[in-house]
Amino acid sequence: MKDACRGEITEEMKKVAEIEEISPEVLRRRIASGRVIIPKNIIREIEPIGIGEGLKVKVNANVGTSPDYVDLEEELRKALVAVKYGADTIMDLSIGGDIDLIRRKILQSVNVPVGTVPIYQAAMEATKKGQDIVDMNSDDIFNAIRKHAADGVDFVTVHCALTLDALKIVKKSDRILRMVSRGGSLLAAWMIHNEKENPLYAEFDYLLEIAKEYDLTLSIGDALRPGSLADASDIPQMLELLVAADLVRKARNNHVQVMVEGPGHLPLDQIEANVKLEKAVCDGAPYYLLGPLVTDIAAGYDHIAAAIGGAVAAWAGADLLCYVTPGEHLCLPDVEDVREGVIAAKIAAHAADVARGFGMKRDEEMSEARRRFDWEKQIALSLDPEKAREMRSRKPPILDPKTCSMCSQLCAVKLASKYLSKLEDDR
Repeated sequence: MKDACRGEITEEMKKVAEIEEISPEVLRRRIASGRVIIPKNIIREIEPIGIGEGLKVKVNANVGTSPDYVDLEEELRKALVAVKYGADTIMDLSIGGDIDLIRRKILQSVNVPVGTVPIYQAAMEATKKGQDIVDMNSDDIFNAIRKHAADGVDFVTVHCALTLDALKIVKKSDRILRMVSRGGSLLAAWMIHNEKENPLYAEFDYLLEIAKEYDLTLSIGDALRPGSLADASDIPQMLELLVAADLVRKARNNHVQVMVEGPGHLPLDQIEANVKLEKAVCDGAPYYLLGPLVTDIAAGYDHIAAAIGGAVAAWAGADLLCYVTPGEHLCLPDVEDVREGVIAAKIAAHAADVARGFGMKRDEEMSEARRRFDWEKQIALSLDPEKAREMRSRKPPILDPKTCSMCSQLCAVKLASKYLSKLEDDR
């Protein structure tokens, strides 16, 4: 960001501009303004991606262990599968096992930006010492952030917009689910027990120093995001957003790249307003959304609920969609859950891109392939070619190999092509 403000176009900017098919100078100006970010730690070599205004919608996939299930090899498979199917960024949310080893292995395994939530590790380290999470001190939290940055992590979620005043309002509110943010709840417990302000908020300047040292992108976590439709767009959520807006300005003044995280669970009719509000109060800062889920009753199918919300949010201006897996709210996802979650989010992102004027060429090529009955081309153009091929072979056509087994001899494309061509000949 500092380079962009000085008028310099870096190699990363050139690469992103080429990928996004925009002018490097236009991209530089957007980075200088903070409306576009390129998350990339200075010590890590990866293919840079841009997130923000006027760029294609990106998708993030979460991986990571839990105290109940620790399998490093499975987490690495999840990360690789996520990237294979189109995840633009990976977040390691591990809270079980050797967290340092897992993070470093993931960083070594993928060539995309990797994010973490350092307070998870700070909390787990406290429990390993026989302490309660509320016995952490601010140094423990900042040391975890520094450790992750020193390992090469490209962006971190930091719940620095959560304040004591906001917690008091939450206590008085009629929220069904008071807090659903894991990192936010850890900080809230610490703040209430110690009767102190959030150190990430109170010592935000120190956080900016760490970020500047490693060119670490800050993702301002939404500790008070709604975890149910009934809690959507309430006062605690909006209060946190206003605090985040102030922190965005401070980060930009220090040439620190920053994005803002958003809800969560939102009724369909509130999504556009939420996105536009964030863009307005945060001066166009990139918006990173979990979902949002448009219903609370899709357990086992929450990736579909999130894809519906994600498509609307991205069309309205959201920049990065965090995938949701079928196992959301139910269990730690497996490799297949990760694949399905990424594909669902990619569909949402692509649908929004098409509506915003990007990526239509691939859809046109698919339509041409369908017109020509070019099944190999159709499979290749699919977001999940392996599944498309498996489904094509599951019930192959029998009466007419050119068609599919759903319509067979009554294929609309085949009949229309045949008889419309005769109509043209008659003329």
